[in-house]
Amino acid sequence: MDIEKTLEQCLDYEEEIVLADGFEEAFMGIARQFGKPFAVYNFEKCIEILSREMTEDDALEYFYYNVEGAWVGKNTPAFMSWADPDDEILVS
Repeated sequence: MDIEKTLEQCLDYEEEIVLADGFEEAFMGIARQFGKPFAVYNFEKCIEILSREMTEDDALEYFYYNVEGAWVGKNTPAFMSWADPDDEILVS
C-alpha cells in the first residue's frame, strides 16, 4: 500500500497522524474517532515483522510494551487483529 497516497487522499491539509516506524508493511489505512484521524496497522503483520529479528515470544513482549503500549498523543496509531471464526468462544 502506498502510505503517502493514502495520507493525501484521507487527510485534510491541516490534519496530522503518527505513523509507527518500521511497520510500513503492516499499514492498513486511516480511521477516525471523534473526528480525529489515526493510522491503523495489522497486528499480526507487526508481530511477523518483529519476529524477523527476535523470537515470536520476544516480539509479542516488545510489541505490547513498546509499540501498542506507547501513547504518542491524540493521533496514536491503532493495531487491528481479527478473531478466528473456527475458535470456540467461551462465555462465563
